[in-house]
Amino acid sequence: MKIFPAIDIKDKKCVRLVKGDFDNKREYEMSPIEQAGKYNNLGFKNLHIVDLDGALTGETVNQDIIKDIVVKFNLKVEIGGGVRNFDSVQKYIDVGVEKVILGSAAIKDKKFLKEACKKFPNKIALGLDAKDGYLSVSGWKESSNQLTLDYLKEVNDYGVSRLIYTDINRDGTKQSPNFVETSKVAELSNCPVIISGGVSSIDDIKKAKNLKNIEGIIVGKAIYDGDIELEELLKEDAQK
Repeated sequence: MKIFPAIDIKDKKCVRLVKGDFDNKREYEMSPIEQAGKYNNLGFKNLHIVDLDGALTGETVNQDIIKDIVVKFNLKVEIGGGVRNFDSVQKYIDVGVEKVILGSAAIKDKKFLKEACKKFPNKIALGLDAKDGYLSVSGWKESSNQLTLDYLKEVNDYGVSRLIYTDINRDGTKQSPNFVETSKVAELSNCPVIISGGVSSIDDIKKAKNLKNIEGIIVGKAIYDGDIELEELLKEDAQK
């Protein structure tokens, strides 16, 4: 089980949203680079970053911050938020990120996802963010009217190297991930799945380990709010 501490960047600060609501956010004092350094120094190997400014604007707004993190620390970074074209994917790969997450652009244009997987083999992760079974796009501000599992069936053989499944209703709530829906996605998916949204305790991590086709789990608000001690979390990390 890979543990992915999460950094969400908005206005160059670390923030956490509740259920993806930009009006319900909490800012934290530590900068994204300082926070990444903390994870690196403790011995974590993976990092999940979301450029929330990018998710809203469709541009790679915080690329400089992400580049600093990749260059300074020994972390395998997956980055999402605002990646809408090949040029943006290339920019992130050039700075050294391990995976580029395609979300809205992939859901709105399956051909773009398919071509990205061919053009950037083993670099494309697919972000499926769902609310009540339907995929959401554009910083979670609109529904795509596509059922998650139906969409996945259509793109399952495109060559995505990782799938990140988030239940928006759980994200930032610390009410535990939606293991039932995540299991359905993992069972169907041709690539390994990362669990995202709602992690509240070490028990959630241990439960995730028993699911099939799960590569890792993203932990965000529970770290920032002190519900999970980083040292305790590190013990569950298979890559330490």
